[in-house]
Amino acid sequence: MSRKERVLKKRYAIFCEGDTEYNYINKMRKNQGVELVLKPINMHGGGYSSFLKQIKKEAQTNYLAKFIIVDADRIKTIPAEQENFLKLLEYCKLQNDKGNTPHFLIADNPDFEYVACLHDIEYKGQDTKSFIVNAWKFKDIAAFKSNEDVYEFLNSGSKSFRNLLDAIRKQDKLVSNKYEIKKKTFDIIIRQTDYEQDALNKRNSNIEDFFDVIDW
Repeated sequence: MSRKERVLKKRYAIFCEGDTEYNYINKMRKNQGVELVLKPINMHGGGYSSFLKQIKKEAQTNYLAKFIIVDADRIKTIPAEQENFLKLLEYCKLQNDKGNTPHFLIADNPDFEYVACLHDIEYKGQDTKSFIVNAWKFKDIAAFKSNEDVYEFLNSGSKSFRNLLDAIRKQDKLVSNKYEIKKKTFDIIIRQTDYEQDALNKRNSNIEDFFDVIDW
C-alpha cells in the first residue's frame, strides 16, 4: 500500500508559455501515476518578467519540484529580455539555495518547435518550420502549434521522446541544472544552475531534466 501511495504523491508544477508545450504535457500527464499540474502562462507583451510574476504568485510548496519551461529565442531578439531572463534565473537559484521547492529552469533554444523536431530521427538540423510543414505535412506552423494531439503525434511511428533525449544529452547547454534525487525519500536538491551565454548561438535544450526527474 505505501508504495502505491508514494507514486500518487509525486506532484510537479509545470509553468509553460505556448500551446504546443501545454498540449504535449497535458497528454503526457494522463499516461501514468505522476501528477503534473500545468500552469500555462500568457507571455504576450510580458516576456520573461510575466513568468517571474506568475511563479511568485504560485508560491505554494506542495510540489516535489517546479519546472519553468521557456523559449530562449527572446533573449537574443528582444531588447531587455536578456536582463529579464537573468532575473528569472536568479529567482530560481535563490529558491534552490534556500532549500525551497526545487525550481528547474528549462530553456529551449530557440524554441519548443526545435525540441519537437528532435523527436524525429529524420530531422537533421534543418529549419524547423520547413521540416514541420514539408516532412510532417502540417498546413503551417500555426496548425502544428494548435494541435492538441501533438504528444501522440511526436511519439508515433519512429518518432519518440527517446530520440530527443539521445540528441540533447550531448549538447552544450544554455542552462544546466546540477541536481540529485534521494530515491528513498524522493527529495530533490538542485545544487547549482549554470547559464552559458555562448550557447545562445547554438541550438540546444535541457528539457531532459524534466523527463529524467519525473522518471518518464
